[in-house]
Amino acid sequence: MKQRSPWATLAVLALAQFIVVLDVTIVNVALPDIQADLGFSAETLQWVISAYTLLFGGFLLLGGRMADLLGPRRVFVAGLLLFGVTSLVGGLATTPEFLIGARAVQGLGGALLSPAALAILTMTFAHGRERNIAMGVWGGLAGLGGTLGVVAGGVLVDSLSWQWVFFVNVPIVLALVALIPVFVPDMRHNEDRPRGFDTAGAVLGTGGLLAIVYAVVRAEPRGWGSFEVLGFLIGGVVLLGAFVLVESRSKAPLVPLKLFRSRALSVSSVSLALNGAGFLSMFFLTAIYLQQVRGDSALQAGVHFLPMGFAAVLGAVAASQLVQKVGTRTVQLGGSVLSLAALILLSRADASGAYAAELLPGFVLFGLGIIGVAVPAQIAAVSEVEHHEAGAASGAVTTMYQVGGALGLAIVTTLSITRTTDALASGVAQQQALVEGFQRGMLIAAFFAVANVVVTMVTPQIQPTAEQLTEAAAAA
Repeated sequence: MKQRSPWATLAVLALAQFIVVLDVTIVNVALPDIQADLGFSAETLQWVISAYTLLFGGFLLLGGRMADLLGPRRVFVAGLLLFGVTSLVGGLATTPEFLIGARAVQGLGGALLSPAALAILTMTFAHGRERNIAMGVWGGLAGLGGTLGVVAGGVLVDSLSWQWVFFVNVPIVLALVALIPVFVPDMRHNEDRPRGFDTAGAVLGTGGLLAIVYAVVRAEPRGWGSFEVLGFLIGGVVLLGAFVLVESRSKAPLVPLKLFRSRALSVSSVSLALNGAGFLSMFFLTAIYLQQVRGDSALQAGVHFLPMGFAAVLGAVAASQLVQKVGTRTVQLGGSVLSLAALILLSRADASGAYAAELLPGFVLFGLGIIGVAVPAQIAAVSEVEHHEAGAASGAVTTMYQVGGALGLAIVTTLSITRTTDALASGVAQQQALVEGFQRGMLIAAFFAVANVVVTMVTPQIQPTAEQLTEAAAAA
């Protein structure tokens, strides 16, 4: 059998993960064009982001389980093909429902692809220095994808059309599928574990979350006391209760509930969910605000986001160093405070103030803050679990981050739209009404940061090892 270079394998895996992360941010700067072209309402536009995020988070653990049982390369290829096909379908969408459906299935593709790719990576590189380097490259490229996505999206929207933020994935996927047989080995876990996929758990958990998010979104036009909203809220809670029951009885659960006996894991999960809520809300509202209020082109909006991305990269390096010196809780608390300060600063921005004075400081502080929470929280999450359960723990907190982002976005967007609608009804000009909605949204997001400060107070103080730092870099 021909010997494959592990570094060539890493290149293929990292590029696949790169486009999955890229797709989260590249779409944000295209949202105003998508809204205008397909006729999205202000309430439903968030589903372009939430459909992807919820299905990605809701099926991430099932994707990891499938990789264990069917072989990671097989699941990796399946997820990659699904991601590519739905990218093409999304670009061809002509109605809001069509695009939301494509984004949901695209999220499912990402949920199959990402854990399978990480499984191949960990089996390709032996424990030690080489794996540490590989994990660092993996985590670094994933972070770079998020940063470059806003600029790439702006270039594609301004020079071609919004459809190209989806079409761009297709040639990359085709190239990767052609390279996989050459560079990616077919590996299997040799573990004596119960065989089963726990599909019921994935469907119940994701269905419950979708119902709750839908209820929150419909609360703005229908009212919180409406039959529709209350029905979906109650239905969502019932489905999530059934999910917990199924997980507690399953021989091969997606989420081993015993993991949450660990205080560090439980608290870290909540903290990462709040971090996701603040990040996705801020990113969504600000992308629209920059273009619809301040008159940015898609490219200008992307460039204006760059300082936040660069600050996050620098923050990751600084946080990794600081946690070894002062402990995880101290760094996490600092990150939460920085995020809070950033959101308060952004909530004061208006339609005409200078970018350098009103937005740049908030962007830089927010980039430092979100990563200042993420790195120590990821480390703490795996600190008290057995080594063989570290993957499940990491998957659980990553899912919480995605789910928290979707729920937070629904809450913030609903309250922001309510403020804008009320302002318009009282005779305020449209631009000022949009500013008031944006400002309220930032303040609601700031409440998530306040909650994170409180949560951080009860998280354990941990001095991490080099191995724990590596795991956190890969999972972040």
